Amino acid sequence: MDQQPPGDRAAAGSGAPTPTCYRHPDRETGISCTRCGRPICPECMVSASVGFQCPDCVRQGSGTGHHPSAARPRTLAGGTVAADPRLVTKILLGINLALFLLVSIRPALVSDLTLVGLAWDPSPPPGSVAGVAEGQWYRLVTSMFLHQEVVHIGFNMLGLWWLGGQLEAALGRSRYLALYLLSGLAGGALTYLLAVPGQQSLGASGAVYGLFGAIAVLMRRMNYDLRPVLVLLALNLAFTYFNRDGIAWQAHVGGLIAGVVIAVGMVHAPRERRTAVQVGACALVLLASVGIIVARTMSLT
Repeated sequence: MDQQPPGDRAAAGSGAPTPTCYRHPDRETGISCTRCGRPICPECMVSASVGFQCPDCVRQGSGTGHHPSAARPRTLAGGTVAADPRLVTKILLGINLALFLLVSIRPALVSDLTLVGLAWDPSPPPGSVAGVAEGQWYRLVTSMFLHQEVVHIGFNMLGLWWLGGQLEAALGRSRYLALYLLSGLAGGALTYLLAVPGQQSLGASGAVYGLFGAIAVLMRRMNYDLRPVLVLLALNLAFTYFNRDGIAWQAHVGGLIAGVVIAVGMVHAPRERRTAVQVGACALVLLASVGIIVARTMSLT
């Protein structure tokens, strides 16, 4: 996905040049600061009582005697604006890369961390535990950060960097992290439910597809042209469909659905009930994932 957000649909249709963010001239945007009128991109916009403000106006307002809570900069979803809007994305990248290097040195770790429903060894040693259905619940989490092939981790990390930075800036760190982890969990839960019990699955694809779904919701909320991201998403889904034998398509679908549900709750929640709606959206995905995992475990044991 191109890092530069597409222009506003109204501006694009009129033939007039689309404004660019005054702090990031390479990024087109259809949003302007409600105080100074300068165009701002999602990374720069700060949620205000009416509309959005730019970081400069927020800093100026904080020194005019306003109440501290009124001047505190907030993201589109109500999170705190951070000095480094990509910190969580960098940490997630680091975890994935560190684990990739670790399994490159010790390949045997893959069998201990990958997602698998039941033991793929038909005659495991007595007393051994080899799958989620047999008690190793941690596999639903560790598999999200596990990769074996360079191409696999390369595509996933590019998607994480391109999509994650924009979403982290728009949602805030805690909301963004919840989106990533819950999308990955939902992808793992659907894989656990639908895949052959002994099939091994690994990778951050479920979480990345959750970011795909969330960026589409965010762009729609910002009135950006959705066609580029929808085309890219369609191509990825088509690739997944025609390569089902080598790809855990269930993780892609589960992560995508979770990402859309969570993002709708994040960016469309009414201001007066924002926290309740956002927590509710995350809880809905979590409960659905846990319900799937418990039901599948009961059917296998």
